[in-house]
Amino acid sequence: MPLYRYDSLNRRGVRVAGTVDAPTLQAAKEVLQGQGLLPTTIEEMSVEGAGFSLKGLFERPVEPKMVIVFTKQLSVLLKSAVPLLQALELLVEQFDGKFRRIVINVKDGVKAGESFANQLSKYPKIFTNVYTQLVRAGEASGKLDLILLRLAEELERSEETRKRVKKAMAYPMFLMSFAILIVIGLLTLLVPRLRSVFESTGKELPGMTQFLLNMSDFTIAHLWTMVTMCVVGGIAFAYWRKTPQGKYKLDQLCLHLPIISYFSRTKAVVQFSKTLGMLLESGVNLSEALDIVCNVVDNKLLTERLMQARDNIIKEGKIAKYLKETAIFPNIASYMISTGEQSGKLAQMLLTVGQDYDVELQEIADSLTAKINPIMIVFIAGIVGFIIISVFLPIMSMADIVQI
Repeated sequence: MPLYRYDSLNRRGVRVAGTVDAPTLQAAKEVLQGQGLLPTTIEEMSVEGAGFSLKGLFERPVEPKMVIVFTKQLSVLLKSAVPLLQALELLVEQFDGKFRRIVINVKDGVKAGESFANQLSKYPKIFTNVYTQLVRAGEASGKLDLILLRLAEELERSEETRKRVKKAMAYPMFLMSFAILIVIGLLTLLVPRLRSVFESTGKELPGMTQFLLNMSDFTIAHLWTMVTMCVVGGIAFAYWRKTPQGKYKLDQLCLHLPIISYFSRTKAVVQFSKTLGMLLESGVNLSEALDIVCNVVDNKLLTERLMQARDNIIKEGKIAKYLKETAIFPNIASYMISTGEQSGKLAQMLLTVGQDYDVELQEIADSLTAKINPIMIVFIAGIVGFIIISVFLPIMSMADIVQI
């Protein structure tokens, strides 16, 4: 049903604004009147809320958690033998804002006879290609409830990993930002005030102190220039990294840095194995599944290698052999996939490989995070300690002169 935005007055004369879904404009008016509202303006909205509105500008975006809840609840309803259309109608009331409008539009498409997967594919930023392909396979096989449950579990794991990484990086970033502010404060406020005191002794300043004074002069003279350059450079880098050439260069760099290279390759193994396993388990044929999976991997260089392997796999039907030739998959992973291939349990073995390496990746990430914090503290303590020593060396020299 179309969605209508309205402005109205309640029985007390208070202005009330909101949205209502109804088959026609007249039906929308009747719904509002039944709620004790007197509509002043009603206009139809598109599913994405086309047209500028101040309310839409500050509207909450669709969060991953909403998609997880939607997927999980839809799986439960379908497992309880509730028809898909009725399940979508029930779920409409569970959400608000943009995601509610999307669910309404998907429901209307399904009601009009279109497939559920085709409706979801209209929102690729919310429902990924893998998501829609798995739903399509579920519709074809009659196992949509099971596939949605698996999807919900995988989405929850991915979201949990993302939160853990974000939380782990928050403290080091806070320490670094705090240290930068302290150093700038010392160089621009404290050190200039001590300059005259240092120079009044008439003695040659220690090298550390002179270096500190030079750094103070440079910071004061070029502070706003450096801030502007950092802001402009950050914006330019953010734009460049989104371009095809920029992303390719960064992906290339990631494969040459020791620790980051390991994470990039292992993450590719996890993404490829889990996604391919889910697709094959859901009944998607190998050729189509490989087309989807090769575009899931984040690193473009690794994607190119997988695409080359894909062509050979489709020709000969031997997946483990050509995955090993990509130099992405470790020997153990290739062996496990080969075992699954020979035993006829390729999908299950791919899921096992993906899960095992996902756990390994998280354990190493947690270990590195635990080591980063003390290193950051020592580094910051070293910088602040250098400044303090540089300040106190001339003061100690002055104390010696006074004693003499």
